[in-house]
Amino acid sequence: MMVEFKAVINDVKTGKTYQVPVSGHHANSLIGKKIGDVVDGIFVGLPSYKLTIRGGSDKDGLPMRDDLPGARRKKILLTDSTGFNSPEVGLRRRKHVRGNTVGPETVQINMIISHEGSKSVEELLPAKEEKK
Repeated sequence: MMVEFKAVINDVKTGKTYQVPVSGHHANSLIGKKIGDVVDGIFVGLPSYKLTIRGGSDKDGLPMRDDLPGARRKKILLTDSTGFNSPEVGLRRRKHVRGNTVGPETVQINMIISHEGSKSVEELLPAKEEKK
């Protein structure tokens, strides 16, 4: 089974975000990683960079939570936090969320650059031209 992810990489210094498709053995090596793990940038086409996993979402758009272990889906009672934005103070709601581990159902992985490499991100990830 071939898994495919969209890696959303945030460059904290410039404030820019890059979206990179990840497939093949690079995607398979990301399975099992957790939120907060530092991974090598070679998986997303950024050699000599270090990236920290900050979150993600699955095929149904459910967000990953760092306090829920495993890659499973679960319905948990949430206050105002990841997965639920409360319209009023004190409101709680039971919502579906995904665990903190990257699994085959994960579609998007959010990452930040935690260690710079030798080349700039613009050189390694060319910007796509916008359609008019």
